[in-house]
Amino acid sequence: MSDLHLEAGRPELTAILQRFLADCPGRVDELFLLGDIFEAWIGDDDDAPWLVPVVDALRRASDAGVRIFFQHGNRDFLLGEAFATRAGMILLPESLALDLGGVATVLCHGDALCTDDVDYQAFRARSRDPAWQAQILAMPLDARRGLARQLRQESMDGQQRRLAEDGVLTDVNEAAVRDCMHDHGAMRLIHGHTHRPAVHGVALDGGSGERVVLADWRSEGEVLEVRSDGSFRRHTLRG
Repeated sequence: MSDLHLEAGRPELTAILQRFLADCPGRVDELFLLGDIFEAWIGDDDDAPWLVPVVDALRRASDAGVRIFFQHGNRDFLLGEAFATRAGMILLPESLALDLGGVATVLCHGDALCTDDVDYQAFRARSRDPAWQAQILAMPLDARRGLARQLRQESMDGQQRRLAEDGVLTDVNEAAVRDCMHDHGAMRLIHGHTHRPAVHGVALDGGSGERVVLADWRSEGEVLEVRSDGSFRRHTLRG
């Protein structure tokens, strides 16, 4: 799953996640969270009360035997080892190649594939710099909350500007998709970020592959189940 965009103002999404996690033990072996699980992450020292049930639900599922993996998105790239440890999660690199049901697969959030969005890629490079992150995390919590609001507004303004200029929002770059899959020897790519759930064919040197785009959470949630035979199915989640 990806793009839950959990925040204090949307408790219904937290409730959906809590219910899903409570049902995971004995049914789910591994859970991959592919970024933007939170609308904004201002640091592992965030003391917002609404985060407590999220941490508790993740920890209970982890303690019950579900291996939970977290991959950073463009909204929660500051999430660190301290929070991952509290929640019982394992942090992943930006892209991960693995065998899922006999299919060579690569997992990523998806923002790095949007190479046509030059402004965002410049911000992405800066925001992944450890020195920049250390400077932000040294700010008081209230200042970080204000910065998060500012960055969200700038992101929305940029999307509206590009929509007005081009009539469409930037999607992944197909060449970047092929390069990612080639570099990882993958026949399947699973990612989120674009909020455009679909399955796309990908022409690869070794044949045809596929790109599976995860859904963002709105009034309902969604999780993609990958079975032991490599087949997959989307499940709608409700609170």
